[in-house]
Amino acid sequence: MKLGYIDYLNCYPYYYHMFEKEPLDNVQIVPAYPSGLNAMMTEGTLDMSPISAAAYTDMEDDVLLLPDFCLSSVGYVHSVILTSLLPIEDLHGKKVGLSNASKTSVVLLKILLKRYYALEPYYMETDPNPKLEEGGIDAALIIGNEAMQQNMNPYTYDLGDLWLRRTRFPVVFAVFAIRRKSLDEYRDHVSAVIDSYHKSLHDLETQRELLITKAMERYPSIRYDVDTYYRTLQYTFNPALREALRFYFDKAGDLGLLRQVGPIRFYKDK
Repeated sequence: MKLGYIDYLNCYPYYYHMFEKEPLDNVQIVPAYPSGLNAMMTEGTLDMSPISAAAYTDMEDDVLLLPDFCLSSVGYVHSVILTSLLPIEDLHGKKVGLSNASKTSVVLLKILLKRYYALEPYYMETDPNPKLEEGGIDAALIIGNEAMQQNMNPYTYDLGDLWLRRTRFPVVFAVFAIRRKSLDEYRDHVSAVIDSYHKSLHDLETQRELLITKAMERYPSIRYDVDTYYRTLQYTFNPALREALRFYFDKAGDLGLLRQVGPIRFYKDK
């Protein structure tokens, strides 16, 4: 079975157990940016993976989501930022770069600027770590590890914080999906992955210092305090976060930024 891995600090706690303690037999781990994993899940070259929450709308008929897991924040997330040479209120008609590494945050920013700031910038795709002055852009959305490696520009906004203050909802940035067609062949592998995820999150609570040490060894360029970052993130896909994801889908659908989706379909383990 091929299992995707978001190659960012935020996803590492889910994979700690299988990376460091108990590798899974016949499970090939494929690391990539979220956008790469989204594409591979859509194409069917991965069987199971974390994906951008927004990407679910394009593959809802082909996948089921794990009911217990997500990558989320309530307010500040620290790894999804808008960095700008101008105040956010002055970005109407300006050039705003959008990281090509993900999808959820791109849609999140567009909703915020259009609905809550009444702004219509000129959007352009960028690589994951653009330099504003060199790229001729006024502001840029940067996510993941690159967001935590930045030399800050004059104005920097945390999108998790902006979203919470404007909507009163947290943000679900990523969810965990299984392709329906993979279940007949790989159901036992899927169960093993789910069990490993649970063990990893238990390790995050009970062996925190060791897990953080291993995370820092894997991602040595991160400038932000890893312990604080992991305390910021939400990993359990609780009812409040499911409601928040539904709100996000509805707002994005209303603005034509994502397809309208029906009830979210979840996988039930045996």
